[in-house]
Amino acid sequence: MKKSNALSGTALALIAAALASPVLIAGPAYAQTADAPRATNAAGAEEIIVTARRQSESLQDVPVVVSAIGRDTLETYQVNEIADVVSRIPALNVQVGGSGAGGQISLRGIGTTNISAAFDSAVAFNFDDVQVSTMRIVQAAFFDVEQVDLLKGPQSLFFGKSASAGVLSVRSANPTSTWTSGVNASYEFEEDGRTVGGFVSGPLTDTLGIRVALQYQDIIDFVEQEPGARSEQYGDSKGLTNTIGRVTLQWDPTERFSANLKLNYNHYDAETLLGHSDLSCGRNGIADPIFLLGGAIQIRNNATCNTDDGLYPTTDAHPSIRRTLPGTTGFDRLNANNGGAYNETETTLIRLNMSYDLTENLQLSSVTGYFDLKNEHLDSFGYAGVLPNGRAGGLPAPFSDAVEQVTQEFRLTSDFDGRFNFMIGAFYETRDIPLTTSQNALAISLAAGPDPFTGSTFDWYAERTTETEAQSAFISATYDLTDRIELAGGIRYSKEEKEHVIAFPYVHAAIGTGAVFLRSGFRSGVIRFEDSNWSPEFTVRYRVNDDINIYGAYKTGFKSGGIDTSALPTNSLNGLNSSDPAVRAAAEDALIYDSETAKGFEFGVKSQFPDSGLTINGAVYHYVFDNLQVQNFNGRLVQFFTSNASELTSQGVEVDVSWRTPVEGLQITGALAYTDTTYTDTFNPLGTFDLNGRASARAPEWSGNIGFNWIIPATDTLEWGFGGNASYSGEYYAAASAADNYLNPSYTTLDLSASFGRSDGRWKFSVVGVNVTDELWVNTSGNRPFLSPTGDDEVRTQNRGRQIFVETALRF
Repeated sequence: MKKSNALSGTALALIAAALASPVLIAGPAYAQTADAPRATNAAGAEEIIVTARRQSESLQDVPVVVSAIGRDTLETYQVNEIADVVSRIPALNVQVGGSGAGGQISLRGIGTTNISAAFDSAVAFNFDDVQVSTMRIVQAAFFDVEQVDLLKGPQSLFFGKSASAGVLSVRSANPTSTWTSGVNASYEFEEDGRTVGGFVSGPLTDTLGIRVALQYQDIIDFVEQEPGARSEQYGDSKGLTNTIGRVTLQWDPTERFSANLKLNYNHYDAETLLGHSDLSCGRNGIADPIFLLGGAIQIRNNATCNTDDGLYPTTDAHPSIRRTLPGTTGFDRLNANNGGAYNETETTLIRLNMSYDLTENLQLSSVTGYFDLKNEHLDSFGYAGVLPNGRAGGLPAPFSDAVEQVTQEFRLTSDFDGRFNFMIGAFYETRDIPLTTSQNALAISLAAGPDPFTGSTFDWYAERTTETEAQSAFISATYDLTDRIELAGGIRYSKEEKEHVIAFPYVHAAIGTGAVFLRSGFRSGVIRFEDSNWSPEFTVRYRVNDDINIYGAYKTGFKSGGIDTSALPTNSLNGLNSSDPAVRAAAEDALIYDSETAKGFEFGVKSQFPDSGLTINGAVYHYVFDNLQVQNFNGRLVQFFTSNASELTSQGVEVDVSWRTPVEGLQITGALAYTDTTYTDTFNPLGTFDLNGRASARAPEWSGNIGFNWIIPATDTLEWGFGGNASYSGEYYAAASAADNYLNPSYTTLDLSASFGRSDGRWKFSVVGVNVTDELWVNTSGNRPFLSPTGDDEVRTQNRGRQIFVETALRF
């Protein structure tokens, strides 16, 4: 699977030619995709509707940098998960996978590590007005979605917690006023994947509508294994299944009251946790052995270290250390899988949105959300370890984590005819986050045998529970100083409290002697964290004429700190139960990380010219992030290090273009981003190198895309459809820990589509290629676990490769 770069120069030339003209560079910053849901404004031009200020507004009017991807693109290019949107939005990076958070989203070089379950995401995920902070949600698929919006920059005023870098918003489709239904079925050749889905929508009564959507996906070759890492259970490849279901009810009993209820369910079941995680041999050019107990035990590593072949090296578990703890819960599949990897996530999201017109000019809105996530996973983190008899020698670590979240938000919104309007809101959230894990950080059972008291072959069993409570309130207002000038501003007050308890019910008798490691039965007292914040925002918008808006904004962001959930069972934790307040406080401080804040400004231009069919939006921004939350991993110590970067500055320019050309049915879109995100103060996360002056991870200096969509009539009732999208990313660091972090080279991807069907949408047959040049890039990199003192292997997580679909869609 040799990667081709033959199209890179052509794609770059297209991007440069389409986007680098002086008028664009001088212009605006807003991302828009031509097929996003549209209305028609007073001038007769098409417009995209967004909810960036928690109410419906035209993308061209709202003073926020937004990228919008509409239903047509989502369906045409088989966009079923968050990671699929990266080719449409410059400076966005999404990774699926990881034992801690389960994934990560980075925007403009600002993100939250995928290895920590403790951190909330810096880019908040908002699904149908319910904010979800855990990043394991990126594993969940979505279907029957109306629009995906990415709000860039701090969004704390209107979205509150965990929106210090932006908000990714997904809006699912609602019931229709007449009965309609549809079925989609596709086959994907590269991964041997089958997807079938459908929906039915319509009115049950004059006041009650319903929409039911279901999709099932079965991928046989989701991850293909290297020859030396063949799974005893799965063979040469590992697959996944995804089941999605949603029921939406819309009730409008009177003109003044409406209610919308959504019931969402997703079941993700993969035969791998680490997924597309490959192994690099590092500078010494060899796959280093798995190094245990100071070198007393070493397991040969037969990984090829070829990170360009699309083959991955994770083995099954070592046969003598596959058993879990007797009598424990949370690992239902561990023994049944006999050392084979698995990653099962089940999510349920229920959202009730109600609105009531108190008067002709005042509306009260309520959004109630319930989110429940359960995940159990296991994989072998030494990678391609092989025993002398040729059997797998991986070191398994099973995890079980969950999130149960309840949220409630109220908003009072005015709609006066005069110059002044306001919005007042209040928000409450409670979350329970239990995390349990058995680990083989030492693999002591390989030398000492199973624990004599429990029979367990794991080093320890840990229970870490976190309970959080968040409260906030905000007020915002707009004032039309003149018919052309709008002043807007507001402030949100946030308060968040967290309580964390660490327990190690079991520690292997060979290490739990009290000398270095805790004995079995340790349980800490409650570790508490509390912080509050005021997040102001101020915006000025000037309407130059009917076609052009310009604006300037000062914004701030806030993401709460908390307690590290990756502490090892060493005697340093004994201080958590000390009777000496100073000793206890020192032990707690070692586990607590600070809140992350952001402040800065952006200036933008939004222009739309109906006569020419041209829309050009752009912005320039400058934000400073204080106490950016960072976690790194040391593969020799097999230990996580949590810290706060003192200061990071993110600045840049973004341009977005859409052109309905004079050629009938042809539309061209494009985007270009210049990003400069750099550590601007001393930051030495692992005590070896000061990152001050270095770019942050996943922050390409230049990135962009250019695409087209062309509908050509074949007859009065039939039409051809052709589309394409070329996406470019410059080079970027894949980690933030040392001077020699892996620098991912620049790359270009290409998506193509062709379709034939009825012009009224009754049926359509499509062929779609996603990443047709089969480019692989690295999202994150870091030490491989269990390194020797001289070992330098790196784990590099990658994207999925090429996908080629054939699809049939029917509408009734």
